[in-house]
Amino acid sequence: MTTTNQSLLERRKAVLPTGLGVAFPIFAEKAKNSEVWDIEGNRYIDFVGGISVLNTGHSHPKITQRVHEQLDKFTHTAAQMINYECYVDLAEKLCEKAPISGDTKAFFLTTGAEAVENCIKIARAKTGRPGVISFVGGWHGRTLMCMSLTGKVLPYKKNFGPMPGPVFHALFPAEELNVTEAQALHSLEMIFQADIDPSEVAAMIIEPVQGEGGFHQVTPSFAKALRDICDMHGIVLIFDEVQCGFARTGTLFASEQLGVEPDLMTSAKSLAGGYPISAVIGRAEIMDAPQVGGLGGTYAGNPLACVAALAVIEVIEEENLLERSVEIGDKIEAFLKGLNLSSIGNIRHKGAMLAFDLIDSEGRPDTVATANLKAKSFEQGLLLASCGMYGNAIRVMVPLTVEDEVLQEGLDIIKGILTA
Repeated sequence: MTTTNQSLLERRKAVLPTGLGVAFPIFAEKAKNSEVWDIEGNRYIDFVGGISVLNTGHSHPKITQRVHEQLDKFTHTAAQMINYECYVDLAEKLCEKAPISGDTKAFFLTTGAEAVENCIKIARAKTGRPGVISFVGGWHGRTLMCMSLTGKVLPYKKNFGPMPGPVFHALFPAEELNVTEAQALHSLEMIFQADIDPSEVAAMIIEPVQGEGGFHQVTPSFAKALRDICDMHGIVLIFDEVQCGFARTGTLFASEQLGVEPDLMTSAKSLAGGYPISAVIGRAEIMDAPQVGGLGGTYAGNPLACVAALAVIEVIEEENLLERSVEIGDKIEAFLKGLNLSSIGNIRHKGAMLAFDLIDSEGRPDTVATANLKAKSFEQGLLLASCGMYGNAIRVMVPLTVEDEVLQEGLDIIKGILTA
């Protein structure tokens, strides 16, 4: 019997829970750079990149080679049991490149959510305080603490409460959200007045560019205001760069463009080109706050992922992917503006971290048009993802290694659908 996408979907439905959704009704057979082929031989242009995990593309030969080499040595020891050099190599490299001055330290986990959770653990250990402030629309992960931090209910938080606390959400400022920086700072002040005294707040966490929330950007002025508030009250400032980090925005870390240093920061997703690893990087005196044994994880900092991450850093440098990110973002922005369509609302990007809103004739979020664009793009061989509080933003997460002709092919599909 021939295996098909449909036959596998039926098997999937029988053994996987309903809550584990899937965006596309296909099963991957192979992938290379920015293209994926399913088990029936259909080709797709990948503008999703494993949810912004594949900035260096599918199956990059240098990364694959390094992992093969490590496979022949060993695959696991548990870093807290037996050390290995590539773990230290990667920590040194990230400490060198992170936009934090002074002595820094780093350690590794497996997922972005783990990195976020450990930032909160470290901040609480350092300050002796319980409270955390995050922002509306922020996305920080699917574990209970990370769900509490996440500023979006459906589908991530409904039916899973009560959430851990104390966690409070301030407004995220963005012109396209009709929220000014003054309003966002006022909402923060109201949290201090109505919910928790700043002397009880351990940490404030924010994405320099929101991911699931809609690719809205923190401005340098707002970042400075947060830095000043945190300094005034002894609060640990955390930049969550799980999605916006590792060349997506035209710099290795998006926060390099803010002129403000965090105390702690996270990295994951494109850090290792598809291999599961995450990182916490921060000021040494804060990172050293937890007691011995307070940090770690069985699979955390797996050696295959460590060597993959070291190769990713080399690829970013050797293939000039920071410059390429800016080039891709500028090209897509110019393409969208050139369509001159009233259905395209706000277009925003830092480097190749780009999103655009689809709106109706009255300027309201058009989720139907967004779903239609994704569905018709899939029918024509292009994979797209949406995001945003209202689900009407298309986010582009194409690998930075994408060939010009493949990128243009994908854009032409979007053009054909939107102008039909």
